[in-house]
Amino acid sequence: MSAIEACRTEALGGHVAACTKCNHQHIAYNSCKNRHCPKCQAPAARDWMSARSEDLLPVEYFHVVFTLLAEVARIALWNKRAMYGLLFKASAETVATIAADPKRLGARVGMTSVLHTWGSAMTHHPHIHMIVPGGGLSPDDTRWVACKSGFFLHVRVMSRLFRRLFLEGLIALHRSGQLRFFGDLTELADANAFAKWLAPFRNTEWVVHAKPPFGGPEQVLAYLS
Repeated sequence: MSAIEACRTEALGGHVAACTKCNHQHIAYNSCKNRHCPKCQAPAARDWMSARSEDLLPVEYFHVVFTLLAEVARIALWNKRAMYGLLFKASAETVATIAADPKRLGARVGMTSVLHTWGSAMTHHPHIHMIVPGGGLSPDDTRWVACKSGFFLHVRVMSRLFRRLFLEGLIALHRSGQLRFFGDLTELADANAFAKWLAPFRNTEWVVHAKPPFGGPEQVLAYLS
């Protein structure tokens, strides 16, 4: 908060631009460069959105959201790099795998993924937002394969695969010693206790949403930026 309050004020110093002809002077104060500062991040957000907008294809797009189970998200607070990385990997692999299935879409798709770690209620709520074109390249890369209008992939199928891939990845992280536990979850450092703790989550419905954005892909990019 102190960085944001001091941003572009005399507290951070600055520089003076002067005109040699009319002697007009303009003082420009330095930015805080904090990644939470709206003043500093607004230009970066505009640049990101502009670059992503140039990548958009003239096809239907879908907004897909993968949400980490609340119980599992607890350990992400202590293992951000490992678990957020796994969240990116598992969600992307889920979409790519199901889209490539000839019984589903049979195409190689692309996507833009953005991680949000907090919800609108300001609670810890890790989830991935994706903007995905409604189709992809055929296996031989010779033609465009479009999905059905208004329908991308079955969310129940994506949910099941996402759950399996994430839990398998989580176990692999535990085996390799990349997870740390604190507080009332300290006992999960034991492999058997961890496996027992994970067991109920294999039968829990994991939340995945997929729908065409009302305002088109630009609306989603603006939200994500």
